[in-house]
Amino acid sequence: MKNLLFVLLLVPAVMWANQGNPSLETISAALNTGDVETLSKYFADNVEISIQDKEQVYRKADAADVLRNFFTANKAKNFSQVHKGASRENSDQYCIGNLSAGNNNYRVYLYLKVSGANMFIQEIRLDKE
Repeated sequence: MKNLLFVLLLVPAVMWANQGNPSLETISAALNTGDVETLSKYFADNVEISIQDKEQVYRKADAADVLRNFFTANKAKNFSQVHKGASRENSDQYCIGNLSAGNNNYRVYLYLKVSGANMFIQEIRLDKE
């Protein structure tokens, strides 16, 4: 009985603790559908976005607008992770994947910065293949 009570209390606590902390699976699902609202929840205060040869650092709200414009012009069809990992020094995470959007395919690079118990998207690169 004590074990059941422990599990019943632990599961909601873990779920609550992870609400503000994205997983690469959550981010991948958002890229798969072009869901900028979900992606933007996890943006750092400043996000570097590179689409083709246009690279710039944007404030959070502006970064959402840039991605929204991209996905409006290029409807997301599919995103698949090819590789993911973490840096040795500070557990920052990265993901490399393929995005099919519009009539094009893109190689996607994501860099997520770890700050305490939280993780934020700091860089998104979309390179046309």
